[in-house]
Amino acid sequence: MDNVTRRRFLTMSGVTAAGALAVGATQVSWSDLMTAAVRNPLQSEDSVLVVVTLYGGNDGLNTVVPAGDPAYQKARPELAYQSDEVLDLGDGLGLNPGLRGLKGFWDDKSLAIVRGVGYPDPDRSHFRSMAIWQTASPKTPVPTGWLGRWLDATGADPLHAVSVEPTLPPLLAGATTAAASLPVRGLKLPEGKLGTAFAALGKPSSGEEHWQAQAAKSLQDLQEAVRVLGGAVHDQAETEDEEDDEKTKGASAGGGSQLGAQLELVAGLVEAGVPTRAYSVSLGGFDTHADERGTQQRLLGELDGALAPFVQRMRKSDRGRQVVVLVYSEFGRRVHANGSDGTDHGTAGPLFVVGDKVKGGFFGEQPSLTDLDNGDLKATTDFRDVYGTVLRDVLGADAGQVLDGYDGQVEGLLKV
Repeated sequence: MDNVTRRRFLTMSGVTAAGALAVGATQVSWSDLMTAAVRNPLQSEDSVLVVVTLYGGNDGLNTVVPAGDPAYQKARPELAYQSDEVLDLGDGLGLNPGLRGLKGFWDDKSLAIVRGVGYPDPDRSHFRSMAIWQTASPKTPVPTGWLGRWLDATGADPLHAVSVEPTLPPLLAGATTAAASLPVRGLKLPEGKLGTAFAALGKPSSGEEHWQAQAAKSLQDLQEAVRVLGGAVHDQAETEDEEDDEKTKGASAGGGSQLGAQLELVAGLVEAGVPTRAYSVSLGGFDTHADERGTQQRLLGELDGALAPFVQRMRKSDRGRQVVVLVYSEFGRRVHANGSDGTDHGTAGPLFVVGDKVKGGFFGEQPSLTDLDNGDLKATTDFRDVYGTVLRDVLGADAGQVLDGYDGQVEGLLKV
């Protein structure tokens, strides 16, 4: 099967065309966001949700690993991790060795792992499954995403949710409003003598007229934005289609990555006081039908290498300590390995929630490896329970209004 890229999913899901594009997704500039930060800054007590989408269907069994379970070892003789290879979590489970940063958050009780997360009547199509996760409508296709409906319900201000991705994902498409889009490629200011002259234009001068002062202030704000947002602005050019395709073959581990750039950008926006309450970022390439072990571990290392410094940075400010990160993928993989040292599309998987407001530990029941549904894991937690919890406890919203009357929760997941 072909690999899945974010662009292919967004094109084929149908949600984008019906939702975000129909209402006119807003691409914002640095100036828009910095102006909003000055006029209506994010309050230090306002919680912020950062949603990390892992496209391709991450193998949950090799992420939160039941290494000591004989059924796991038997099902994956070439793919299985041994107990001494994983990062011990207790309860017979361990984290993939690529997730050392997240293990630190587990140890300080700021990482929650929700186990067995899925939806009724699983559909193994990437496109349908991701559409279900992003619209939170498992039975009937709908043209709006769950955070898009939250936008509609909370005043329809597109700056309240921002996508830091090449394309606006369906989860941010509402019926009347779509979230704002801020591509990572950003802005690079001139350097050298020209840069010095440009900076001088932003300095106030005595006796200048009102509009001259306003123009100078705008340039000053622009330079401050670039300074605050740092390397994400300067170094991470947005990938083109062919580069997106290339990343599905396995992104590099650690170092500067597209996800790292996205999260660095989000960190700067939070610190600057931009009044955005929900951000969307993503990492692709998890469709590991062949040679899975090395590829997945590199991808999880990339996730860890981007997420861990982001969470650590957020802990250093009052606004940052209100940030909660949600990490999910559209499905897990089959329990048994295939004949290509990979795994095929499955059902349930674990979901991560990280941050100082998170009550660390396990939530949800670990799916059995001996009581399967046609070879697949049986979900033990409805994904809407997690959405309901973050809508209520992070965004302060009426979850039932956003989730079409669904009112399930994962109690105790967040400190409130």
